[in-house]
Amino acid sequence: MGNITAKSSRLWAFLVATYWVSFVTYFLLWRGYKHVSELRADALMSPEVRPQQFAVLVRDLPDLPKGQSRKEQVDSYFKAIYPDTFYRSMVVTNNKEANKIYEELEGYKKKLARAEAVYAESKSAGKPEGTRPTIKTGFLGLLGKRVDAIEYYNEKIKEIIPKLEAEQKITLKEKQLGAALVFFTSRVAAASAAQSLHAQLVDTWTVSDAPESRELIWNNLNIKFFQRQIRQYVVYVIVALTIMFYMIPIGLISALTTLDNLKKILPFLKPVINITALKTVLEAYLPQIALIVFLALLPKLLLFLSKIEGIPAVSHAVRAASGKYFYFTVLNVFIGVTVGGTLFKTFKSIEKDPNSIVDVLANSLPGNATFFLTYVALQFFVGYGLELSRIVPLIIYHLKRKYLCKTEAELKEAWFPGDLGYGTRVPSDMLIVTIVFCYSCIAPLIIPFGVVYFALGWLILRNQALKVYVPAYESYGRMWPHMFLRLVAALLLYQITMLGYFGSKKFIYVGFLIPLPILSLIFVYICQKRFYKSFSDTALEVASRELKETPSMEHIFRSYIPLSLNSEKVDDDQFEDALSQASRSGSFVV
Repeated sequence: MGNITAKSSRLWAFLVATYWVSFVTYFLLWRGYKHVSELRADALMSPEVRPQQFAVLVRDLPDLPKGQSRKEQVDSYFKAIYPDTFYRSMVVTNNKEANKIYEELEGYKKKLARAEAVYAESKSAGKPEGTRPTIKTGFLGLLGKRVDAIEYYNEKIKEIIPKLEAEQKITLKEKQLGAALVFFTSRVAAASAAQSLHAQLVDTWTVSDAPESRELIWNNLNIKFFQRQIRQYVVYVIVALTIMFYMIPIGLISALTTLDNLKKILPFLKPVINITALKTVLEAYLPQIALIVFLALLPKLLLFLSKIEGIPAVSHAVRAASGKYFYFTVLNVFIGVTVGGTLFKTFKSIEKDPNSIVDVLANSLPGNATFFLTYVALQFFVGYGLELSRIVPLIIYHLKRKYLCKTEAELKEAWFPGDLGYGTRVPSDMLIVTIVFCYSCIAPLIIPFGVVYFALGWLILRNQALKVYVPAYESYGRMWPHMFLRLVAALLLYQITMLGYFGSKKFIYVGFLIPLPILSLIFVYICQKRFYKSFSDTALEVASRELKETPSMEHIFRSYIPLSLNSEKVDDDQFEDALSQASRSGSFVV
């Protein structure tokens, strides 16, 4: 499009193409939303027993009535509303100290297993008695008395177990918090409770779907309603400031990592940069590599910020972090590189004529297409190559296996590939969508690169998700509505970009593009009204499907007991002090 002169009649073709891209996107997004909705329903209708489908999470419990325990309060409240389907409740406790002792115990168990493996390995035909491993008991195993490792770890384990059991009793009796998990005997009752208003006041008896036990963020469950709201707004301000301050280094990176600028700033690199083969590679990939490395530092910060909002589940925190990361990458990588790089190159001309800034930015768009085309190519050549080969994890695994791992548990831990990493994977793909959208008409050559990127992604990531990575949680497609909104945001940015670019080309019929952003907003509204409710809540017709076996409610209940409180010797006597008069039929507090 950069080769088309201003006011040219050929601009009509690009205007039609803008409409074509928009309407094809609407069609595919509608089909996608419908398809994922059906997949979610099929998964939730599975006859398999899943504990989270029989439970709800209750937060913002009101102050205790006089003479009543927290357990009695929760049981009496839900028994009155659901007399036929209420099973029992589990009051959330402050497990910080119990978790600390439990982790210490597990650490000594791992060390004992390792010491026994070393001892077994030392036995040979010539020395059947072997050599018992020893350790120093002082600071970091470097100081102190040297003792037999196996005996020392056994003594420590025997010492810690009674300490953990005592802390479990204290936790269950004295450290109850203002949140609970409530269990029902049917999936329909749990689904109905999760989407019902239980109290007149919005900040009491807040009920929602229970996440899987493995993804609960226990520390967040006791955070009160208004505190969560305040935390959310504070985090939004921090993220906005992060985006603003990251604009400066991103812009500098895009400007300074060109070879010409590097020669000026670091003249001692000239002999290296002037090597022909190296110069070609650096010109093509240096700014992109610098940008990728710089962005790799960000996701952990955004996930941490999402968790401190008070979100109760890891999957929800990942979705929130992915949204923040998407807007960050679009504002800083796409807009930041485009605007920052252009302003750096043309600062003097803009200083002389500030009114020319719009024309300068518009004229720079076709030139920046080369950067983004290379960025997309680098992502699928290098990114997918590393993903498919997994060469770095393979090297790390073999180093650990040779020098560090002594037990089967250590080998499994070294091999464990983790999950797919949706928090960064999805925003990165959404950035590629945004780039390809915005340059699809301005520089159509980027479209084949986008097609190759997602075609390879479909083949490679599908294989990795099914055969390599181990899911950390299951949220039944709840990421899709967030992806849908990001895709429409990318489409809106594309439509606004084209509106501005046609304006810079002095195209008098640019007004024909004004309906497109309005159509996009209407399309979002219709899709959200039609589909979103089935993602935020479980439809009762879905929850009513029969199970292939009668669920064991005791097993469902115990699957939510935290590991630090799940003693091998656990029985109802251990929880006697926490039992209430209303729940002596079998409920206990955890």
